[in-house]
Amino acid sequence: MDFAPYQDTAPETTRALSPPPANRALSPAGRNARSPPTRPTTDPFGASSLPAPNHFSDEPRSNTGFGGGDVESGRLDVNLFETSLPIRLDYEACLSYLLLPPAGGVFLLLLEHKSDYVRFHAWQSALTFSAIFVIHLIFSWTAIISWILFVCDLGLIAFLTLHAYQDADGLDRFELPFFGGLASSFVDAE
Repeated sequence: MDFAPYQDTAPETTRALSPPPANRALSPAGRNARSPPTRPTTDPFGASSLPAPNHFSDEPRSNTGFGGGDVESGRLDVNLFETSLPIRLDYEACLSYLLLPPAGGVFLLLLEHKSDYVRFHAWQSALTFSAIFVIHLIFSWTAIISWILFVCDLGLIAFLTLHAYQDADGLDRFELPFFGGLASSFVDAE
């Protein structure tokens, strides 16, 4: 017997059929005159016996791929790249670092509700640059350290913006050592 899952014919066609039940009232000649038992011609696993997909829901709806709706409303077509604002996902994630950090991150946390990717970068921007702002306040008494910190801030903003833009295709998160894990835990808890 062939038990391959994708075979051309059903296994029932190659399997030997059981003999018909013996009827003691018939003579041996009458027993040979009987025709062999026949199998039903319909396929029990055919597509015609399955109900339509809208049979299981209260209202008919179609799953057309990406776009519109969310899981909470019962829609099956969830778009992971959809945002609350009419801006592309990668641009919106970059704005969390470019809009006067940490204010840009806080602004996007207030307005963005659909995209976890953008919310992660908004949390990371708000947490990181709030801590850097406190460091700026501490070292504000010296001009040299303030300028060095300012140049480091610009480099960090450029680096995080580049990662937010490039990683948006696969929704990968670039996490900073302390604040990235914290931001990720905040987004996962929402």
